[in-house]
Amino acid sequence: MKPNRWLLLPLLGILAGGCTTNYHDPDYHGDPSRLPPALWDNTLNGGATNAPVSATGWWKNFHDAELDSLVDQAVNSNLDLQIAQARVREARAQYSIAVADFFPTVDASGSYGRQRQSHSQPLFNAFQIPSSAFQNNVYQAGFDASWEIDVFGGKRHAARAARAEVDAFESSRRDTLVTLLGEVARNYVDVRGNQRRLAIANENIGAQTRALAITQRRFTNGLTSDLDVQQASTLLATTRAEIPALETSIRISTHRLGVLLGQPPGSLLAELSNVAPIPATPPEVPVGLPSELLLRRPDVQRAGRELAAATENISVAKADWFPKFFLTGAAGYESVSASDWFTSGSKFWSFGPTVQWRIFDAGRIRANIKVQNARQEQALAAYEQTALTAFEDVENGLVAYANEQIRRRLLKDAVDSSQKSLELADKLYANGLTDFLHVLDAERSLYQAQDALVQSDRTVSADLIALYKALGGGWEFVEKQPSLALAQTPDPLK
Repeated sequence: MKPNRWLLLPLLGILAGGCTTNYHDPDYHGDPSRLPPALWDNTLNGGATNAPVSATGWWKNFHDAELDSLVDQAVNSNLDLQIAQARVREARAQYSIAVADFFPTVDASGSYGRQRQSHSQPLFNAFQIPSSAFQNNVYQAGFDASWEIDVFGGKRHAARAARAEVDAFESSRRDTLVTLLGEVARNYVDVRGNQRRLAIANENIGAQTRALAITQRRFTNGLTSDLDVQQASTLLATTRAEIPALETSIRISTHRLGVLLGQPPGSLLAELSNVAPIPATPPEVPVGLPSELLLRRPDVQRAGRELAAATENISVAKADWFPKFFLTGAAGYESVSASDWFTSGSKFWSFGPTVQWRIFDAGRIRANIKVQNARQEQALAAYEQTALTAFEDVENGLVAYANEQIRRRLLKDAVDSSQKSLELADKLYANGLTDFLHVLDAERSLYQAQDALVQSDRTVSADLIALYKALGGGWEFVEKQPSLALAQTPDPLK
């Protein structure tokens, strides 16, 4: 496949820490004419600006103490985040193993053995040697050392690949954190939004119940027909039917929040039972420039480091073409008697270089290089796809956030008009100037408009959360706060 060159330019910075070009490394070239776009495609409306992005601690822009508390608890106890942290520790341990390959290995050993030699050896058959001479004890203790000299860079590239894997898992942990922050905020907004919808439904049930009572009295007094009573009853029953679904949605979102916090599903039912407003969005949302996104999104960073690791693994595979050089040695004591085991006469030692060069392997090295090249191509395509998806997420977030605010303003006008229509219909009906159907239509329209407005309020906040998530922010704030800092494992080379 032919890579998108403009995506490779930000990648150069990502690869710089782990890919020093030499005769083993693939060569990357960026085309300056294909840089990321200077501005976002969507017109920035709804408070979004091109000012430097301010997604660090973005949930605090909602000014909701309950949301802040839920985020703190989730960061400290979410199980997916703990899994991601454990994977980072695993990757760092693997990096320590790769670094250890640069150093010699030294083994200590000690042994005792009883051995017997053959009587039938040709030399011994010419002499009369007693049988006891063919049996003896062997005592041995010493050290063996081996050191592979990294002449052609195989170990060096393996260590760089392991370092890139550590960075990839660090970015993956940050990506998990970004997703967690978004999920906590979104489910909290869903709880508050559905609570508000439930309150509006109950208010309308109260109003419709009073309207039904008035209609029944008018029917009893012969001022209206039974049709008006049945229509009022139908509207009331339809509104009441919304209650179970809303209560279910509230419970589901609350259960999800409990699990995100690493707690049983019902642990937050009492805490979130008190109705509170939907978190309000801030007046301005700086989103920065497209060129900044690739260096901030953790998933793009992860894909870049995975590409760096795949690139290094090509060099590791190519190093198998060349001979391997070792320095080996052994020293210790060996004797047939325990009494003089550690005397000067029992010493032995050996030292010298060793060369190994595989001259036939039925094409294994060549096939392994092809495997690593294919994996590198996959990693490059994955990086490009991740980068494009990042741009898509932000573009979608911008247009959704801006257009939903327009929709909310129109729905607010619809609610105001429906309220006036209901008041006018009530007056006309009371004076006998219109039938009850107009009153029912006005009540139905008002309830639908109010419910749609609350859903739009919830959607605006949810769209802003999705935009913050698309911008890839939040993890910086958590890692800088002592009370929320994630566990770190020391780098063995630092």
